[in-house]
Amino acid sequence: MKFVATDKAAAAIGPYSQGVISGELFYSSGQIPLTPSGEMVEGSIVDQAHQVFANLKAILAEAGSSLESVIKTTVFIKDMNDFAALNEVYASYFGDHKPARSTVEVARLPKDAKVEIEVIAKITE
Repeated sequence: MKFVATDKAAAAIGPYSQGVISGELFYSSGQIPLTPSGEMVEGSIVDQAHQVFANLKAILAEAGSSLESVIKTTVFIKDMNDFAALNEVYASYFGDHKPARSTVEVARLPKDAKVEIEVIAKITE
């Protein structure tokens, strides 16, 4: 196992790593809309989702992977009424690549985020 960390995404805010490589697979921890300096992005689900994807892209790059190599995503959303707006942002990052996905509405996320996303991806380097 290899632990992945980059300063181009928010540092882990607990006893975990940004991600782990095991064999040819990368597993990210859930990413919330924190900037690399640790500031919470306020605003709409759209604003927050863009920061989550910025974090995921940075961590995937550090792991030797990319969004195009994502196999599975798990999306945690605070309010399912935001699903359509989130889906638009999500689609803009994945385009024709359509990894398997689960989306779950939750009562509360760390730092009262509106969205958290984790991914499993193939290592491409």
